[in-house]
Amino acid sequence: MDWLENAKKSGASEEAITNDVVAQAHMENCGNRLFLWADKEDRAAHFNKNVVKAFYTAGVIYDVCETFGELSVEVQEQRKYAKWKAAYIHSCLKKGETPQPGPVGGDDEEDLTGDVSMPVPQQPHQPGPGPSGPNVMGFQPPPPAASHHQPPPAAPASPYQPAPAAASSYQPPAPAPAASSGSSVSLNFDQIAKAQKYSKLAYSALNYEDVPTAVVNLQKALHLLQTGVDA
Repeated sequence: MDWLENAKKSGASEEAITNDVVAQAHMENCGNRLFLWADKEDRAAHFNKNVVKAFYTAGVIYDVCETFGELSVEVQEQRKYAKWKAAYIHSCLKKGETPQPGPVGGDDEEDLTGDVSMPVPQQPHQPGPGPSGPNVMGFQPPPPAASHHQPPPAAPASPYQPAPAAASSYQPPAPAPAASSGSSVSLNFDQIAKAQKYSKLAYSALNYEDVPTAVVNLQKALHLLQTGVDA
């Protein structure tokens, strides 16, 4: 706690510490980057402890994001999938089995529902604490071991089917005619805060050169400001 208090004082000029909107955007961005890296390694059949740690840490970061308010449906699904994958790969490695890459049943699997907080109730083994620092992204995992393909145990799969790239499924709506400079939309405090959040998410994404995510969030902010509707 002492270290945290000192860090808070020394970073008083950092928006990620003083502004909840920026902090939430920063945390979600960190969780997404870990999640996408782990998902890419998993789909490439690169199974090792670093992938387990990345999935596990992404899930923990999404838990922390709840302190800022309710998570979006997409983030909830990513959290559930990340926690389940971490436990599943950890269990397979401990048993000397080869995990199945990607979602259970492949990308065409039907959506299933389950308890988000307990994604793998039939898995007795849980991964240890997450990585000790942000250098998870720098590990070079070894090539996958040559062994028989072991199907995953019966566990509630996540409805999230992660894409290998950071592209979003969001389809921007057609520009509203009322968006001209000669018209205005009356926005309440919550709508303005939401538009600010999207703008901060875009700013944070650009810090990591994640242009697709920045474009999507800017389009969401613009649509909200033009129409008053959160797409």
